[in-house]
Amino acid sequence: MTDTPRALADLARDIDATCRLTGRFLLRSGRTADEYFDKYRFEADPVLLDRVAAGLAGLVPPGIEVLAGLEMGGIPVVTALARHVGLPCAFVRKAAKAYGTARLAEGADVAGRRILVVEDVVTSGGQVVISTGQLRELGATVEHALCVIDRGEGGAEALAGHGIALRALLTRADLDAARRP
Repeated sequence: MTDTPRALADLARDIDATCRLTGRFLLRSGRTADEYFDKYRFEADPVLLDRVAAGLAGLVPPGIEVLAGLEMGGIPVVTALARHVGLPCAFVRKAAKAYGTARLAEGADVAGRRILVVEDVVTSGGQVVISTGQLRELGATVEHALCVIDRGEGGAEALAGHGIALRALLTRADLDAARRP
């Protein structure tokens, strides 16, 4: 369980140990870094992902009707979380496909329902803002977002400016603190 400070610290340590890589990495910005956080490593580990979902379960606001995971990293997180809280999922694409159902939000219907947007890592909050706007255009009520890790780089503030309250299981500071002896 992750409902105690010690359990949360243990989870932060395990995520950090699994995901923080050292080497030489080219970043999206074009910069190079000696360290890289590979979030897909915790999402691909069934035991670690289940511990994450158990921790997130206690952060789901009351009254939520559908969990909406954002493509791509939010999808495994939302699926695992749904198992813990018993709510249906929607899987939100970055853009609707021109084939099949051609829907932006696959899975559970979002129109007229209270939605919790679920993301793996929030940095600037940009994708959450975009996806929330799209969900609202589809008739969803979105007031909250939930993430595994808030990198503490202004995402929560950006979301608040769009009427979205962010809840995070862990922060970048938690992961950094987990590395200290």
